[in-house]
Amino acid sequence: MSEELKKQGWIKRTTIGEPRLSEIVDEYKSLGFEVHLEPVNLDELDEECRRCYENEADKFKTVYVRKRCG
Repeated sequence: MSEELKKQGWIKRTTIGEPRLSEIVDEYKSLGFEVHLEPVNLDELDEECRRCYENEADKFKTVYVRKRCG
């Protein structure tokens, strides 16, 4: 997770692809969270997880959330 995202209050929740990605985004928004998506950063994953994602990394996003202000 980038230090800039952390400074802005974002919390990493999961890395996932469709169709669950859209469901998770909608659920967090309905609970009052802002949602930010980033491409998968393979360097942040352990070796076992990296093997699963590396061939199809473009199909997955990392989900970050923070409580909506106001």
